[in-house]
Amino acid sequence: MKAILRVALGLIAAIGGFVDIGDLVFNTQAGALFGYELLWAVPIGVVGIAVYAEMSGRVAAVTKRPVFDVIRMRMGLSTGLIVLVASLFVNLLTVAAEIGGVAILLQLFFDAPFMLFALVGALGLIVIIWITPFEGIERLFGYLGLILFVFVAAALHEHPDWHAVGGGFVPNGKSSTLYWYFAVGLIAAALMPYEVYFYSSGAVEEGWKPSDLLVNRLNAVIGYGIGGLLSIGLMMASAQLFEPAGVEPDHLGTVPLLAQLPYGETGLVLALLGMLFAIGGAAVDASFAAAYSIAQFAGWEWGKYRRASGAPRFTLAWLLFFALGLAVLMTGIDPLDLTEYSVVLSVVALPLTYVPVLLIARDRTFMGEYANGPVARVLGWVYLVVLCVVAVAAIPLLLATNAGGG
Repeated sequence: MKAILRVALGLIAAIGGFVDIGDLVFNTQAGALFGYELLWAVPIGVVGIAVYAEMSGRVAAVTKRPVFDVIRMRMGLSTGLIVLVASLFVNLLTVAAEIGGVAILLQLFFDAPFMLFALVGALGLIVIIWITPFEGIERLFGYLGLILFVFVAAALHEHPDWHAVGGGFVPNGKSSTLYWYFAVGLIAAALMPYEVYFYSSGAVEEGWKPSDLLVNRLNAVIGYGIGGLLSIGLMMASAQLFEPAGVEPDHLGTVPLLAQLPYGETGLVLALLGMLFAIGGAAVDASFAAAYSIAQFAGWEWGKYRRASGAPRFTLAWLLFFALGLAVLMTGIDPLDLTEYSVVLSVVALPLTYVPVLLIARDRTFMGEYANGPVARVLGWVYLVVLCVVAVAAIPLLLATNAGGG
């Protein structure tokens, strides 16, 4: 029971990674356009991120090395620098998009200019991070993000056709480029690199040891499993409520209607609150992931547990990413466009991020008795192939569909 109660790192990593601003709209768009037909893409992404998160957490617990330490050690300085620059660019786009999402949600609660709420949202998140210990941040955003289960309840409320739902977990081989764009996007969004940067560094923050490997497995399986369940709930609710009505949910403010239609104002408020904590958690994930990456690559002291005075450059780095995120939003770019491009561009870095994790997790020189077993080895290599296919397909599909515009 104590181990289950410690499942918070996985929740914030999963809810902030699976169900951020892009996924809230992306999953509902997939449901509105294709009904249940893309449900199969969600478990593919869930299993993949759970496998690699478990590996990265196990490596961190046994060797005290988070992902970027492993990347630099196994890939070398030059390749590591390429991965660092690419990941920082994607993280910046993600931070900007999540701050923009927070601002949009605040506008739905109150009437004020977008940029004012972007500033208020960013400052609010900074204050929370500054005064709250790492485990408190996990629990705040991870547990309160579970309010998003109102979308799962909404999907069940509509009495879905379970035969059709089951059929959605089998790819139907459609030739539409738009269909495959959404399929690749759903898988790629689940495997965003910043999730494992945050997760493995969080394991070091919490001081995990080999005796915590059960907690690591529970965080990976339960945390990301819940993230996947929320994604499925969003897609099912959209398939039932938006597809028949011909609604295209291309704005964040459309998504809460999925809970409002069956549950009225209560459902609307719960949906908005759940989305606020999920998107806020994603902003924390992405900003910390950027700061972790820079500090680990440069050999700086890092970690929230050290407080600002113990790791000043790490603290400055995550503060800087919030400031840069606000600067990006000031250009007037749509936060949803930012997220979509960040997902697709991150795909290129996926193999370079996950190859070192797989190599170190299977290496008995470093891991000893905790090296990958047969199941982890097979799944690790299978998903590496999946990552390479997704990496090759993502950008051509982005261009062919005008970023999902058809």
